[in-house]
Amino acid sequence: MDFGVFGLSAKAATGPHATTRLARHVERLGYTSWWVGEHVVLPTNHESPPMAPTDPILDPLVHLAFVAAVAERLELGTGIVILPQRNPLVLAKQAASLDVLSGGRLHLGVASGYLEPEMTAVGVPMADRGRRTDEYIDAMTALWHAEKPEYHGKYVDFADVDAFPRPVGGPRILIGGHSPAAFRRAVARGHGWIGNGSSPADLSVHLEGLAKAATEVERPAALGPLEITFMPVDPVEVTEDDAKRYRDLGVDRLLIYPLPLEDLDDISALLERQVEVLHRVRP
Repeated sequence: MDFGVFGLSAKAATGPHATTRLARHVERLGYTSWWVGEHVVLPTNHESPPMAPTDPILDPLVHLAFVAAVAERLELGTGIVILPQRNPLVLAKQAASLDVLSGGRLHLGVASGYLEPEMTAVGVPMADRGRRTDEYIDAMTALWHAEKPEYHGKYVDFADVDAFPRPVGGPRILIGGHSPAAFRRAVARGHGWIGNGSSPADLSVHLEGLAKAATEVERPAALGPLEITFMPVDPVEVTEDDAKRYRDLGVDRLLIYPLPLEDLDDISALLERQVEVLHRVRP
């Protein structure tokens, strides 16, 4: 089980000094990956927004390009990009560029989104976001890997074009979400699944959903075994017992989420405590 960090592109960790300090600290401690989320805009009158509308959060690919330059070994992950809100060919170019510049370190986590005010502001209908997500994944994959890329769908249609440089390491696609549709998408189109919850019991429920999806859709052999990336969100600190349970459940990558801490020293201290716990359970 590998260990990563999540969320340090938001709130107190948005500036260049904070990003450089934390990324290098995380790398020195032995974490292997750095993951960030995305919101383009946040609603000002929503009952339960994921963040306050005044909380700063950086664009994930811009942020990860900065991290790639200051931390030479950390794998870089989006957890997640809201895929229907992106132009898939533009995103494919951005992801390939980041993958090349980072030496093949990019994991592109994507999901279909859920926050209606954000999607409406961006101009994407909520009703078709799932189908858009599937088409966008397939279109990006064709542009990255096909000898003569083309794709013909309802939302994406192209032929007689190409895009270089091709990505170095993939990038590997992870599917986020906890719905049956997300589980089926992970099985059919993802190298991995990424999710969150409050306990190993929550993860067990998600794994049951993935197992059910595996009986409903075919998994291409080229994708290999489905990787599991999981982030405990409450409580923030993972106990040694829970870390062992996550390991025994088959988690490939456990992510530590040090926010809502706002002081950089507090964040650094939490990451130091957690890596000691996590290294004790590494098999």
